[in-house]
Amino acid sequence: MWIVSTVDEQEVPSVRLLLQLSVPAIVVGVVSAVGLFLVDEAAHLIEEFLWEFLPHLLNIPPDSGWWIFAVLSFTGFAIGLIVTFVPGRGGPDSATIELVAPPMALTAVPGVFMVAALGLAGGVSLGPEAPVIGINTAIVFALVNRFWPQINVGLVMMVSAAGTIGALFGTPVAAILVLTGVVAAAKSGGVLWDRLFLPLLSASTASVTMVLLGGQLLKAPVSPPVASTLLELIPAAVLVAGLAALVGLLGSVLFAPVHGLFRRLKSPLLYTTLGGLILGVLGVLGGPLTLFKGSTQTVEIVQRAGEFTPWQLAIMVLIKLAALVIAGAAGFRGGRIFPAVFIGVATGLMCHALMPQIPLTVAISCGALGTVLAVSRDGWIAIFIAAVIGGDTTLFPLLCFVVLPVWLLVARAPEMIVHLPEEPKSPEEPKPGGRHAG
Repeated sequence: MWIVSTVDEQEVPSVRLLLQLSVPAIVVGVVSAVGLFLVDEAAHLIEEFLWEFLPHLLNIPPDSGWWIFAVLSFTGFAIGLIVTFVPGRGGPDSATIELVAPPMALTAVPGVFMVAALGLAGGVSLGPEAPVIGINTAIVFALVNRFWPQINVGLVMMVSAAGTIGALFGTPVAAILVLTGVVAAAKSGGVLWDRLFLPLLSASTASVTMVLLGGQLLKAPVSPPVASTLLELIPAAVLVAGLAALVGLLGSVLFAPVHGLFRRLKSPLLYTTLGGLILGVLGVLGGPLTLFKGSTQTVEIVQRAGEFTPWQLAIMVLIKLAALVIAGAAGFRGGRIFPAVFIGVATGLMCHALMPQIPLTVAISCGALGTVLAVSRDGWIAIFIAAVIGGDTTLFPLLCFVVLPVWLLVARAPEMIVHLPEEPKSPEEPKPGGRHAG
């Protein structure tokens, strides 16, 4: 994993070797943050054009049903054109790849950049993680192959993924939690922290770079502190997280069949356009809160929690879940974690509205934990996101307890990823790492 043809896979990396690889790891962290920032800024500019400038020019309310339907339908058609005609075809189908995947061709990067930015701007219910990690990995691989050709492609994949995740969540802790299981299973020598050294350096550099650039993607709502003792909260917390996990599992069960139905149309232009039309209808039914990746909307829904009835929250959960499944299955490029957070938080708010004795903070954090665990199948990232959403470090013991029964619920259930028939691989071809659906 460390160096091709110069270091045996089982050899413990020396301090000198780690220091030598620190420079490329820092470069990877900077590139990862800049790549994410550019995609996010491009999406922001397109979003302002689609949802502010054009409606104002045409004197149409941007939150009107007709405008929501028109923008999402146009987004599906435009992405279909890119996936059909632009070199690289918009990169690999996000529904079929893990979060850490082999580098794509550098020629595919412009197309992936366009479909990612358009999807984020057009209100599609997917996050940026999968396409941005793909873009960064392709660019980093080209740079490393040019200046440090002796570095193994597996390490390039791991370090670039760590950098992107660190930038996405604004902290290297998220990256290390996501990648710990993958790194621990690697065949390279040394203790765990030998293997985590370079990914952590990349993630830390990316997080700092993202802060300097002024970017922020994961936004945490402000919720009141929990006054109850953790012991008395365990039954309610398990109930909320379990219900949220069942919602996520419903999406996972439907994901592959819906993906197959769209692929019967054969042409990407047809199935992404159809997907855009369906997302437009869902957007009309659910309103602006159910659009986009869900980060800003998660904060808003918590701030406005008292305005919604349990029935309204249940409808939002179902519409957002349907939008996530349709967007992921219909050929759009993006990740499922950010929308899953919104779904989990809305489920938690529904439980809080039905049972006010459950503290709001516990309800939204455990809701996020359940859905993210069902979608990502990663307990560490589910606990991390739940803690960020709750904003209360005293909840860590509760969250660590709650994740265990919920894991038993989701562990053997279908995943929200489409497994295509495997093709024969040459011995030199890198293997994808990680189990985390982008």
